[in-house]
Amino acid sequence: MTLLRGDALSEAFDHGSAAYDRLVAASPGYHAHLRRSARRLGLPEGGRGLRVLDLGCGTGASTAALLAAAPLARITGVDASAGMLARATAKSWPQGVDFARHPVEELAGRLEAGSFDAVFAGYLFRNLADPDQALDLVRGLLVPGGRLAVHEYTLGGSPAHLAAWRTICSLIIQPAGRLAGDAGLYRHLRDSVTRFDTAPAFARRLRRAGFTDVRVLPLPGWQTGITHTFVARTAAGPGGRS
Repeated sequence: MTLLRGDALSEAFDHGSAAYDRLVAASPGYHAHLRRSARRLGLPEGGRGLRVLDLGCGTGASTAALLAAAPLARITGVDASAGMLARATAKSWPQGVDFARHPVEELAGRLEAGSFDAVFAGYLFRNLADPDQALDLVRGLLVPGGRLAVHEYTLGGSPAHLAAWRTICSLIIQPAGRLAGDAGLYRHLRDSVTRFDTAPAFARRLRRAGFTDVRVLPLPGWQTGITHTFVARTAAGPGGRS
């Protein structure tokens, strides 16, 4: 299967948005794992005075996770899918949370350089045609010493992890996608994971992009060896601290 990219992927998410929250709620640990990854950003004082970009926010599950970890932060959620954003904006949010529709590839011309203290990206990078370009863009949007957390399906690298992912897709994820009328989107999910970086490879990609203090952190339950949190920072400015 050719992976969905750009407008084709946005349209698939538009169609899949109606059932998306229901399907992910049935996934054991889905929301708890997002909250764990958001906490791993390590934002101090509940995020007071900090600006956080939720990159690929979807229907707002990652936004809610960020709010739980940093309730005092100003959070901007962006996504390329109008359908997913419509679900997100229909929910109740406190002041300081806003949303905008932007493909990642267009953010450089729409958001000011150095305008965020932290970026969170959940289930995003394997969907991009050029993840290296996106990482360069993210680095530019962060302040010196800014924090990045990536929550992503990245297999651990062993044959057992690949076999587990294929089994889960075959028995659970793809049948659920077919029932929801979104078979193509969930085939894309299966294949985008198997074709993307392993966890060690994505960590190397982060370092090549100029991020420092890169760490790869596991997640529990069925996602062990399948999903990881990556935390990193941008280099500190002259005389600054990271």
